[in-house]
Amino acid sequence: MVEAKAAPTPGSATIWLIASRPRTLSLSLAPVAVAAALAFAAAGDLRWGPVLIAALASALIQIATNLHNDAADFLRGADGRGRVGPQRVCAEGLIDAATVENGAKLCFAGAAVCGLYLVLVGGWPILVGGALSIFCGWLYSSGPRPIAASPFGELFVFAFFGLFAVCGAYWLAIGRFDPAALVAGAALGLFAAAVLLVNNHRDRAEDARNGRRTLAIVLGPRATGGAYALLMLAPYLLLIPMALLLPGRPVWTALAAAPFSAALVARFPREPPGPRFNAILARTAQVQAFFALLICFGALA
Repeated sequence: MVEAKAAPTPGSATIWLIASRPRTLSLSLAPVAVAAALAFAAAGDLRWGPVLIAALASALIQIATNLHNDAADFLRGADGRGRVGPQRVCAEGLIDAATVENGAKLCFAGAAVCGLYLVLVGGWPILVGGALSIFCGWLYSSGPRPIAASPFGELFVFAFFGLFAVCGAYWLAIGRFDPAALVAGAALGLFAAAVLLVNNHRDRAEDARNGRRTLAIVLGPRATGGAYALLMLAPYLLLIPMALLLPGRPVWTALAAAPFSAALVARFPREPPGPRFNAILARTAQVQAFFALLICFGALA
């Protein structure tokens, strides 16, 4: 007789791993990796300490934002046991909301501690950008008008998981700014925004019942599919200015990710909003990670 596998106990490492949403954690790490590769290509060396601490701070902010979102949505009644998205620990009763909120505060505090060191290295630009990242990470699910319930969530993700993440890490790596970092940040930010758009399209009906006005709700199903196509394909157009800014570097290798983007764009309008979009969301994040890996290869080749 085969014994049934015991479910993870509340508060265990497995439950906290679920709450951190590891399938999309690459969204915070890929920009730092690309920034490091571009910086090394430009200067032949970089400050590894600040780059590694920046990666840790970026991951902590994303995890903190996810934890706070889990607890805040549950307390607002936006998440229940019947949600079509991936498991949420508060809605499933695996950890109480107060404990998850404390976990979010701990991660935000850890990011702030990392930020103190990074400010000493990078100065006031890092202070401003880091403070805004933490502040907006909290406001994503808090306040009278949370960013997550508005049409501006994708813009938030584009800015903080794209432009600032790459440019900030690049600045920390070699102490200067180059336009190539801005272009790369825009490309990665577009992919990151696509991940959130998939999430909001999947949850469109439930979000509408809860009074939310996400971009997917504002645009409607057909236009949302067009917006997803734009977000998934525009990064490849940005390879043109990136190649011009990095002469002799084969950043064109990132085109190898294009077929995967095209496949997801074709699949998006054929799937009814629901659980099957969980796979599209995960694969969208994977395409961004693959694109970032290819940019790193092209910059360092």
